[in-house]
Amino acid sequence: MNPTDLAWTASIASGELAGIVAHFSLLEPVFDTLPDVVFFVKDNQARYVLANRTLAARCGLKEPRVLLGKTAEQVFPTRFGRIYTAQDKAVLASGNKLIEQLELHLYPGRQPGWCMTTKLPLRDAQGEVIGVAGISRDLRAPEGSHPAYQRLAAVARHIQEHYARPLQLPQLAKQAHMSVAQIERYFHKIFHLTPRQMLIKARLDAASGLLAGDASITDIATLCGYNDHSAFTRQFKATVGMTPSQYRMLLLSSSRS
Repeated sequence: MNPTDLAWTASIASGELAGIVAHFSLLEPVFDTLPDVVFFVKDNQARYVLANRTLAARCGLKEPRVLLGKTAEQVFPTRFGRIYTAQDKAVLASGNKLIEQLELHLYPGRQPGWCMTTKLPLRDAQGEVIGVAGISRDLRAPEGSHPAYQRLAAVARHIQEHYARPLQLPQLAKQAHMSVAQIERYFHKIFHLTPRQMLIKARLDAASGLLAGDASITDIATLCGYNDHSAFTRQFKATVGMTPSQYRMLLLSSSRS
């Protein structure tokens, strides 16, 4: 361990974050048993102070301790790490929660897959933000045994087939013979996504495929239901971790290698 690492370890051990880390450490064995859930605690510089084995494995590491003192940008591939660290710093700076953010993550085998991420600011006794804790859970298979599954599966198909259209939640609720409140609640229960999150996923799945072709970014934005190029770019970068142009370049470089 180098002098910088020693200083960082000492500062964590002596600070208020140490008590929070000790508290979360009690749950570490539980999170280690969940192969589809990434769990972490980071300090006020967005560096890992606690992580479960699933997170270490997704980073290609054998032990979680190797992550300690590093940022996500230092351990994840660039396309993922930059956006995760930017998220961490935004939570630390604003003190706001990030709840159920749909984004790409690394699945087993280091393949990209969809997940839901929640990040919460950690505060000291004076209310100052001193760290961030969070989880990212892989999207699970739909709850097919739910009584409302068949009605909402039809709504899900409608969203996936007509993703280029604006989301008209009252119309979808009417199609499912439910109120707006009911369709949102049951949709999340069955698909683990809100209708809006499913629409975003459907649009970006389609965009990812179209970016492998020759269509312009502006045309792809229109085909995928976005009113303008900039709105599409913002959504794509916030969810995928890079701009559409950067993603296209990545696809091209992969096809040539």
